Amino acid sequence: MLIRSLLATGLLCGLLASPVASALAAGDPVLVIGVPPETLDPYNTNTTLTTAVTKSFYEGLFEFDKDLKVRNVLAESYEVTPDGLTYTFKLREGVKFHDGTAFDANAVKANLERVLNPENRLARYNQFNRVKTVEVVSPFVVRITLKEPFGPFINSLAHASAAMISPAALQKWGKDIAFHPVGTGPFIFVEWKQTDSVKGARFADYWQAGLPKVDAITWKPVPENGTRAAMLQTGEADFAFPLPYEQAKSLGENKKLKVIAQDSIIERYVSMNMLQKPFDDLRVRQAINYAINKEALAKVAFSGYASPAKGIVPAGVLYAHPMNAWPYDPAKARQLLKEAGYANGFETTLWSAYTTSTAQKAIQFVQQQLAQVGIKVQTQALEPGQRVEWVQTAPDPKTARVRMYYAGWSSSTGEADWALRPLFATEAWPPKLNNTAYYSNPEVDALLAKALVSTKDEERAELYAKAQELIYKDAPWAPLVIEQNLYATSSRLSGVVVMPDGNIDSRQVAVAP
Repeated sequence: MLIRSLLATGLLCGLLASPVASALAAGDPVLVIGVPPETLDPYNTNTTLTTAVTKSFYEGLFEFDKDLKVRNVLAESYEVTPDGLTYTFKLREGVKFHDGTAFDANAVKANLERVLNPENRLARYNQFNRVKTVEVVSPFVVRITLKEPFGPFINSLAHASAAMISPAALQKWGKDIAFHPVGTGPFIFVEWKQTDSVKGARFADYWQAGLPKVDAITWKPVPENGTRAAMLQTGEADFAFPLPYEQAKSLGENKKLKVIAQDSIIERYVSMNMLQKPFDDLRVRQAINYAINKEALAKVAFSGYASPAKGIVPAGVLYAHPMNAWPYDPAKARQLLKEAGYANGFETTLWSAYTTSTAQKAIQFVQQQLAQVGIKVQTQALEPGQRVEWVQTAPDPKTARVRMYYAGWSSSTGEADWALRPLFATEAWPPKLNNTAYYSNPEVDALLAKALVSTKDEERAELYAKAQELIYKDAPWAPLVIEQNLYATSSRLSGVVVMPDGNIDSRQVAVAP
């Protein structure tokens, strides 16, 4: 057996720390984010900031550190057979769920079997559907057998969606677990006032000594950029993400705040529904790519805290294959539209997956750019309920209402499979996953499938590179920019970090007395 141990230095240090609560344990820090969570069930969301909230209550077997490296949490070590099919996990002992029940191998089995049950229709089904069986070997040893080799399996288990929910709570609440999270995380769920706030209280029996360092935590969704910034300045918030890019300089001059800008793996794009005219014509999709000035977009909507996307998988993601950004050439765009039979342009709609001020600026900029080549676009920023109903759960691809769709994606597993398969595989059409372009290329499907079962790094890199080149050539998207993560904290706050994928690690959150 190939034996791997992923002992995490940070967690080990925490276990060796004094069991006495930190002197910083006080107060109720308020963390402001740009979008409201649509659920508190981590298995039923594809929204990064939603899982940032659920991480207050839940943990998984593994997690990512700030550099997207895997480290242990509820799993102490694992073994994998040479054929890559069977994984055996040694679990951490002495961990309790918030309801007082013990975390053990049966909990792992219950959670994986729940997401694997297609009748539950959970959003993360496709992330785990290569699991064949989950066996309890002993109270703290669990064996997982896959249907076929799955290179990114441990990365999938480190994703924030792969949380351990109390089996007793699952039995009690059923589907309503989405409103009653019960995990092993540092905070116990208190209340969720939808669109207003999610509150958690310190879990006194948390397994990691010295944590949490505060009495409570409050998450507040605030879509309007300026309001998030104002809440920082007035002291109503201790943390805000994302920040309005245009206010970065002025906020940085406030001595009571710390402003941080970091590279991300978040790509903003516009997908085009290839099942509908005129987007079934490659020339139209190419024209839209040529019509948008990405350099200008980065300045106008992101105040320079972004750069043109070079390909469809950002640098920093394992197996990313960089390519040249689409050049800005409106004359070429008009020529292609004329060749496609749209010399006078056409009318269409552009929806945004977000209602933030930055998103509003982005879609207005795209609207103006397309108008210059004769494409008249009506824009609409979707509320969370509209996004779910109109886009993510549209039942029939042929009648899906989405046409052009402004969104973003980060591969929260840190590798190219989750940057490509959920967005470009034929099997990923909504409502299964997020292929909102309804793109389908059998050659791409085959490359992604082959890469998924490969255990050789060089082979996977080559397969993913070929897939990315084909997708880029087919132009189901207009790749726009890779944005920077811009956030700020009050001077009294520490221990909150925005990850490269836009998730948030708040386990070490602390406030000065």
